Amino acid sequence: MSTTNAIGLDIQKSKQEAQLLNELLANLSLFYMNTRGYHWNIKGDKFFELHVKFEELYDDLKLKIDEVAERIVTLGEVPLHSYEDYMRISSIQPSKNVFDPYIAVDEILASFKTVLEKERELLDLSDEVNDEGTNALMSDYITEQEKVVWMYSAFRNKA
Repeated sequence: MSTTNAIGLDIQKSKQEAQLLNELLANLSLFYMNTRGYHWNIKGDKFFELHVKFEELYDDLKLKIDEVAERIVTLGEVPLHSYEDYMRISSIQPSKNVFDPYIAVDEILASFKTVLEKERELLDLSDEVNDEGTNALMSDYITEQEKVVWMYSAFRNKA
């Protein structure tokens, strides 16, 4: 019996990665739903600016959700796909009825912090187990999201 999966990675280590990827998937999914709510409900003089930015953000999160789920399958595991599971393991909590643009941006920044911490954990593990696919994905996400955090922080005058 082989100890490696279809892409030549250790099966047990791939299971560890898939577990962390499922945690990331859950957090991205809650982040996505929260951002949709901010997009729909934002009010005030920043409406036009942030309505568009929130849509860009949730469109990007939707792509990342799909990429993370597909990476889990590539590793030979099953991505979680129910909100019950996501709610159980996500560090990001649902946000309801946020109308204030500054509260929305603060919550987005907090969500990015959570997601970036998970991605760095995955980056370390994927490097350790020689999984270049997951490593490259996390590295790309981190680079991109750090810039977005800088931009949202500048909006909040916290850069």
